[in-house]
Amino acid sequence: MKILLLEHPRNIDEENINDIANAPLSSCLFTGYIAGVLKQQDHHVDITEGNLEKITYEGIYQRIKNCKPKILGIHMVYQWKSDLELYHLLDKVKNEGLVSYITAYGYYPTFAYEEIFKECSALDSIILGEPEMTFLQLVEKLEDHDMHHHLKGIAYRESTNKIHIAYAEAFDDLDSIPFPERTVASLSIGEVNIMGSRGCYGSCSFCYINPFIGSSSRWRGRSPENIVQEIDQVIAKTGMRSFYFTDPNFFGPGKQGQERAIKLASLLKSRNIQFGIEARVNDIHDESIKALVDAGLKHILIGLESGKEESLKRLNKMTTVEQNEKALKILRKYGIKPNVGFIMFEPDSTVEDLRINYDFLKRNEILNSLDITVNVLYHHQIILQGTKSYKELKEQGRLKLSSLSTYEGSADYKNPQVALFATIMREITNCIFSCYKTLWCNGTYNAVGMTENYDKVNTMLVHVFEETLALLEKGNSIEDSYKANTINSSKEYIYSILK
Repeated sequence: MKILLLEHPRNIDEENINDIANAPLSSCLFTGYIAGVLKQQDHHVDITEGNLEKITYEGIYQRIKNCKPKILGIHMVYQWKSDLELYHLLDKVKNEGLVSYITAYGYYPTFAYEEIFKECSALDSIILGEPEMTFLQLVEKLEDHDMHHHLKGIAYRESTNKIHIAYAEAFDDLDSIPFPERTVASLSIGEVNIMGSRGCYGSCSFCYINPFIGSSSRWRGRSPENIVQEIDQVIAKTGMRSFYFTDPNFFGPGKQGQERAIKLASLLKSRNIQFGIEARVNDIHDESIKALVDAGLKHILIGLESGKEESLKRLNKMTTVEQNEKALKILRKYGIKPNVGFIMFEPDSTVEDLRINYDFLKRNEILNSLDITVNVLYHHQIILQGTKSYKELKEQGRLKLSSLSTYEGSADYKNPQVALFATIMREITNCIFSCYKTLWCNGTYNAVGMTENYDKVNTMLVHVFEETLALLEKGNSIEDSYKANTINSSKEYIYSILK
C-alpha cells in the first residue's frame, strides 16, 4: 500500500519565538519511526519534509497529486493558531480523490482532537499517543478493506458525529522497533537525533510526556547494544558523528538507570562521537557523568525549574534545591556547561519567590552567559492540555483559553505586579531571541566580536531584572510609564548591539 507521511510547514510568530509548545523534541522521530515500521512490512512509504525543506502548501499539493497515496499521515504540530492552510489542503486532496484516507499523529492532536475534528472534516482519524504500531495496525485494517472501528489507539468520528476514542497500551520492547527512516532534510541540521528511551518516571505538573503515552506510561529504555547498533549504522551511511538523544529523560530510574548509562558509555567510547542528552537533576551522579563525558558527552539540558523548595513541590518535581546545586557542581567538574530548564514566573509566584529564584541563579553562577540568562530570567509556566496543571487550573476556574485553541492555556497571576514584571521580561527576551534568529540566518552568530556583544546584552538584562525586582521589594508598583520605558530602552540597546 502506498503511504505518504507529511511534516507540514511551521511558522512561529515573534511572540512565541522561544516557547516549547510548538512540539517537544521527543516527537521529531515519529515520522521516521512510522516509516521504518511500515517499510519492514513491505509498504511503500514516502516522506515529505514540508518544514525542513520549506515546501509551500502548493508544492505539497503537487507531491500528493503525483504520489496519489492511499493513506496520508500528518505529524500535526501546534502553531498557536487554527491551521487553516493545512486544513484547506487536506480538504482539497480528499475532495479531489487524491487520497483515500487521512490520519494525524503527534502531541497536539492526541490532546486537542476535539477542536481539530471540528475544524477539519477531511480527517478520518487521529492516532493517540505513540504512533508507530497503531499506524501499522490501521494500515493493515485498511488493506483488508476493514473499518478502523474498535482499533485501540485512535480517535474518530462516529456516524452521529460523536468522537470515539480508545487508547492503546504502551509497548515495552523498544529494541523490536526498526530504526527510524532518516531523510536528507532530517540530517541537514548538523546532528543526528536518536531515541534511547521513552517516557519518564517523574510526574511534573507542567509536563505532558507521560499523559501523551497514556495511563500505562512508564520509562522504557532501549538496550545499550541496540542503541550502538543504530549509531554504527548512521556512521556507516552518513559519516556523521554528532548525535542528540531526544529522550525526555536519558537516565532510567535508580541504580539500574545509572548502570545502563555507564554500560552505554563503555560501548560508545570507542566510536569517537559527541552527543547531547536531557536529564533530571537527581540522576546526575559523579560516576555516570564521568563515564558519559569520556564517551563524548558535550551537552546536557537539566530541569532545575526553581530555586525554592516550595515551588519544586508545587511543580511536583520530586527533587530538591540541594540536588539542583549538586548536579551543577558535578557537571562543571567534568567540563559540561549545562543548559537549564527554569520556570521563573509561575501563576502563583510572589515577589519573594522571584527573589529566592534570582539569588539561586546568582549563587550558582547561572547568569554569566546570555544564551542561558535569556532563558532563565523570562520563562513563564506554559500550561498545556494533558498536564496536571491544566487540569487543576481548569477545576479551580482559573484556566484561560484563547479563542483559537484549547491546547494551551494561561492563568491570571495571583499577584498583578508579578504579571507586569513577567510581561517586561518576556518582551525584552523575545527581542533577543528575534536577534538570535536573524544572526543565525545571516551566518554571523559566531562572528568575531560577537562574544563581547553578548556579554554587554547579558549585563543589561541582569540589570533590568535586578532593578525591577528591587522596585517591587520596596513596595513600589510598576507603572505603565516604567514598563514602557524599560521595554523600549532595552530593545533599543539590544538592536544597537546585536544588529
